[in-house]
Amino acid sequence: MQTFRYPHFPPELSTVHVALFNTVTNSADIRSRIIRASQLQGPDGDTERNALNFAFIDARLICSLLHLQTAIYQAVLAHAQRSLRTKTVHSEILWALNPTNNASIRRYGVSDTATSLIVVRISSPDLPDVQQLMTSVVSGTLSSLNQLPEITDWGTVKKYHKLNDEPALKAAAKNVTQERIVVNEIVTSTVAMKSVSS
Repeated sequence: MQTFRYPHFPPELSTVHVALFNTVTNSADIRSRIIRASQLQGPDGDTERNALNFAFIDARLICSLLHLQTAIYQAVLAHAQRSLRTKTVHSEILWALNPTNNASIRRYGVSDTATSLIVVRISSPDLPDVQQLMTSVVSGTLSSLNQLPEITDWGTVKKYHKLNDEPALKAAAKNVTQERIVVNEIVTSTVAMKSVSS
């Protein structure tokens, strides 16, 4: 797990914990728990929503740590400015990642078949045992975020961002490394500009 700090934001938004889980075996259970928690009323609903108070992101659709951090920053900024387009700062991350305004949770969130998940918690600096909170929900192997480029499904990323006819990609088509650099730059820029363009 890595922790990033944004001291210029309000305390409750100033700390971001990010973990990558591989070989995840309970994605379907996590997804059903999220749906159930959104429908539960009273103290039971509050308890379950608190236990699931994370962004669960399909790691296959993240090109780099910068790509992810850009979406997180946009979500935190929107929350600080009281301009969230979704219900929570965590769902706002998924909205920021999606190049369109539709289906961001279905596309970028946890699916029944996901085997690699990025889990994000935005909180105050004094939230204890964040990693333990994550591992109590996700059954998988905690892995280094440096593994992200190996997990990325570059073809799906290009499809979702409609990049297959992008001239810059055609120019780099014979060089896989260069092509991935270009894709990462385009999708990161798309995330950075989404709040302006929408």
